[in-house]
Amino acid sequence: MYISNKGVGPLFSKKAIWYDCYFRLLGLSMKPRKILLLSVSAGAGHMRAAEAIRAHAGDGVQATHLDVMDYVSAGFRKLYTDFYITLVNKMPALWGYLYQATHDAPAHSSMQRLRRGVERLNTRALLKEIEAFQPDAIICTHFLPAELLSRAIGKGELACPVWVQVTDFDLHRLWIQENMAGYFAGNDEVAFRMRASGVPAARVHQTGIPIMPAFGQPLQRAASAAEFGLDPARPTLLMMGGGAGLGSLETVAERLLALEGDFQLIVLAGKNAQALAALQRLAQRHPGRLLPQGFTNQVERLMACADLVITKPGGLTTSECLAMGLPMIVNSPIPGQEERNSDFLLEQGVALKAFDAVTLEYRVQLLLRDPARLAAMAVRARALGKPDAASQVLAQVLGQPATPVFAGARAA
Repeated sequence: MYISNKGVGPLFSKKAIWYDCYFRLLGLSMKPRKILLLSVSAGAGHMRAAEAIRAHAGDGVQATHLDVMDYVSAGFRKLYTDFYITLVNKMPALWGYLYQATHDAPAHSSMQRLRRGVERLNTRALLKEIEAFQPDAIICTHFLPAELLSRAIGKGELACPVWVQVTDFDLHRLWIQENMAGYFAGNDEVAFRMRASGVPAARVHQTGIPIMPAFGQPLQRAASAAEFGLDPARPTLLMMGGGAGLGSLETVAERLLALEGDFQLIVLAGKNAQALAALQRLAQRHPGRLLPQGFTNQVERLMACADLVITKPGGLTTSECLAMGLPMIVNSPIPGQEERNSDFLLEQGVALKAFDAVTLEYRVQLLLRDPARLAAMAVRARALGKPDAASQVLAQVLGQPATPVFAGARAA
């Protein structure tokens, strides 16, 4: 049943509800279950987690993903997304301060009440869209929609269960909201912190962080390498993005290629056309050693070719690496959630950390000269990977058995 400010309205007649329950007991359904996924395009990870859950939805589930920023004013969108991106890229120390300050601030402080008031004024269109959609359940992969819907539930404007998927290996206080049906944690520590924050243990589910189905499928290294003209027998590094303190992609790639050792280097430039062009010029000077790639939807196939990934420690990217059994060198984590992600990966023995270009060179050489250590890190990464996280989330929300997903996605 869905409740709005227009009153109470049953989604089905009593007879229809009875038949629907009966057919569900038989494993059938009269109509698709409607799942609404709410995310925020402030950074890519929240959106990717929602898309991963949507991609795992099977028959009988109508999963729709909305970006909250599509339902706010232009000014609020610019403040919420552009300001965040500017802070983490240009003023990471300030972002780190704000991350901790908002975590420590009392929920009922005047500043927090003002923030929530501004958010409510700018998200009325979202609540109308939810009312029109009338979902059977809502999953939030960002704390903003969870916070908005917590108030709506408390006021009796929404009776649909709302679930929260945390997308990092850390828990900021803003993720914990009243009136939520349940929470999904990326690891045991986050689940512990949820319970310590007052969430009933029965509402905490340790699923992992949702990733796309492709990262959970078995891939043959030799076949994937052949697709990209790589030698499957040679050690292969995959560099995904640069970072403050390391320099441009071209600069870092050139320094790595100058190191001793017969290895291949894949560099993902994404949508940065200038960086891709520079890397392509560099590749001409290092035939057979450097593979530059622009934006691609085949990251999992490139990962299948790799022995080691160099990346910033975002929650989604590192979850993909773990699912693929890939050791990491994490670089330049932004203060706040990425630092906490980095700490988790280092503590678990699946990553080393490079805080500048010289350290990166040292870490790469250290691992390439110690294949046994690199192999042990890969085993540990595969053990930590949760390729079935999205399936587990949907199973919990829908009250159905989870769909099995392959573990250990890379094969020789």
